[in-house]
Amino acid sequence: MWYFLAVVVILFFYSLRVLKEYERGVIFFLGRCTGVRGPGLIFLIPIFEQMSRATLRTVTMNIPSQKIITKDNVSIDIAAVAYYHIVDPQKSVVGIENVYDAVNQISQTTVRNVVGQFQLDQLLSQTSEINEKIKNVIDTHTEPWGAQVTAVEIKDITLPDNMQRAMAKEAEAERERRAKIVAAEGEFQAAVKLGQAADIIMNHPIALQLRTLQTLSEISVEKNSTIIFPAQLMTTVQEVLNTVKMDSINGLSSAKAS
Repeated sequence: MWYFLAVVVILFFYSLRVLKEYERGVIFFLGRCTGVRGPGLIFLIPIFEQMSRATLRTVTMNIPSQKIITKDNVSIDIAAVAYYHIVDPQKSVVGIENVYDAVNQISQTTVRNVVGQFQLDQLLSQTSEINEKIKNVIDTHTEPWGAQVTAVEIKDITLPDNMQRAMAKEAEAERERRAKIVAAEGEFQAAVKLGQAADIIMNHPIALQLRTLQTLSEISVEKNSTIIFPAQLMTTVQEVLNTVKMDSINGLSSAKAS
């Protein structure tokens, strides 16, 4: 009698299972799937019921580097990372033997097929769009397995040495082209401004003389130069001074009259 009670107690405790918040238990009764239980404490009928655990946490899966030929026949090495989680525990246990290996293999194949449809320049400039396309293709395959792919990111692109050198030369040539364009635009704007200044000076001859005097004043700041004024220049300077003096007299006369 005591032996029988001991067996019953052992079977009772053996039939108890504790599932964490992120775990679910897929229950099989005599080999037939009867549903999903958890989380928390659950009880299994001894001998008749078995349970397979499934985790609902997001899984980070590295997609190993592989050689891929782009649409423009450039051989590159690409490594990526995928994130997925189980949304249907029953399908993940019944529909596939090992969901992790299955997602990993289909991810490698999809990355190779999708990247091969793009040229190298598109791959480098449209990475976000390519990641989204890879995710959608993988998600289509994993849906019957009860898994959902949340993101796929290309994390490393390795180019051949000759291609790296060619791209570096192209980038350098592009920078030189932009520098020459900027310099030419500066010369053009300077020429326009000089033309406008010449038109103003042509209409006002005294302005040229004032500009000459300003230049001489700037030179004399150094105090290490000797400036020789030609006679014609001295005459012109005297005319400028007389003009300024007459303008001052006229200004004072107008002020007194008012």
